[in-house]
Amino acid sequence: MFFIKKPLLLILLPLLAFTAIHKYYVSVTQIEYVKDKQSVQIITRIFIDDFEAVLRKRYDENVLLGPQSETDDANFYIERYLKGKMIILINDEKKTLNYIGKEYDKDIVICYLEIEGIKDINTFEIENSVLFDLYAEQQNIIRTKIHSKNKSFILIKENDKAMLNFK
Repeated sequence: MFFIKKPLLLILLPLLAFTAIHKYYVSVTQIEYVKDKQSVQIITRIFIDDFEAVLRKRYDENVLLGPQSETDDANFYIERYLKGKMIILINDEKKTLNYIGKEYDKDIVICYLEIEGIKDINTFEIENSVLFDLYAEQQNIIRTKIHSKNKSFILIKENDKAMLNFK
């Protein structure tokens, strides 16, 4: 019986080792310039468990995210983190992000931000280093719609900025 189990184990062990589930670290941020409202509207989607982990590491080890278990200070930490990790320059001027709020959709937290008082955009630069301080493999996908032009970027830790020129 031992002779049968040993070869079977030698065959199955390598197969099991390479079929483990690989976790992807990704966020998606949509940015749209709404000219008639003179605002840049930003929606960012981040996995709840990843976002919770970085907030615990940086601010408070007891913070919880999620529709049933959210701690009272979650919005405070979310706003603080996003404002520190997302930097936007419009026409070479750094802009202030207004945190509107968030909602949950299954395992994702959807955060809403806005920049008001934008009459026109000639240049648009974004730096998005969300979760880079936690995961080296993190990728932040940026999708923009500015002046009816759609552009997409994938930002990584080594290249966390994107620039658009509309002149």
